[in-house]
Order: sequence, then C-alpha cells, then structure tokens
Amino acid sequence: MPGNADNSETAGLLPVVPFLKIPDEGSPYLEGSRCSECNTTFLGERSNCAKCGSRDGLESLPLANQGELYVYSIVCRSFPGIEVPYVSAIVDLEGGGTVKGNLINIDPKPEKIKMGMPVEVIYKKAPRKDAEGNEYLTYYFQPKS
Repeated sequence: MPGNADNSETAGLLPVVPFLKIPDEGSPYLEGSRCSECNTTFLGERSNCAKCGSRDGLESLPLANQGELYVYSIVCRSFPGIEVPYVSAIVDLEGGGTVKGNLINIDPKPEKIKMGMPVEVIYKKAPRKDAEGNEYLTYYFQPKS
C-alpha cells in the first residue's frame, strides 16, 4: 500500500531522518509543523515560522503521502557503491510541506518525468546498514498509480 508499511515491516528499524516518524501503532509518516498565525506548513519540527516570524505558534502534524513533483535532477555520478542513475526530487505535498527525496519506480529519463506529475510517498527499509549494524526505515517518492 502506498505510504503504508505495517508494524511488522518497521519493527526494529530506526528512522533515517528525524522528521520520519514510526509510531507503535499505525503507519509511518513524515512530520511537519504548521504555523497557527499564517497557516504555512514546514517539514520537520520548528519553534519559529520562517514566513511570518511567529514564535512558539507551530503545531506538529503528519504530512500527506501525496503530492506533485516540483523539480528533479537525474544523478549520473555519485559516491562508490551508490547505483546510478537515480532521480533526486523535490516534492510539494498536498496540504503543505516540501520534501526532498529520491523518485523511484520510473525510468530515469527526462521524457518519462514531468514537472507537476502526481507522486506518492512510500516507506521502505533502507538498502544499507550503518557501521553498528543498525537498519533504517527511509522514504521515497514514486509516480502515483
């Protein structure tokens, strides 16, 4: 299911970034902050609004698992061990929040990728462990089916 991973798939995994939340009950989600003064939504936790300057008026909320592709780059050269080409993308989520991540399940060719195309967030176990052997849950974008 897009955006959803059940608890058996996420048990024991650590979030790859602080704004990826793995609740004990329910599906993983990306967390944002919404300003109570100007209603702007940001990725991650904040105490000040970057748009209107309001202090301590931001509330945490789960961000949507759907959005549209804002911009992308096809990466053809990377660190050793990183498979290329891959698509690095910035996505505007429905309801607010802008997120950077990789766009998967699409041919990495400009004629296949369209600005504004609908995408969805999916959650998967990261392909590598860290030096201590920890495994992580990460997120990707894919074209919305």
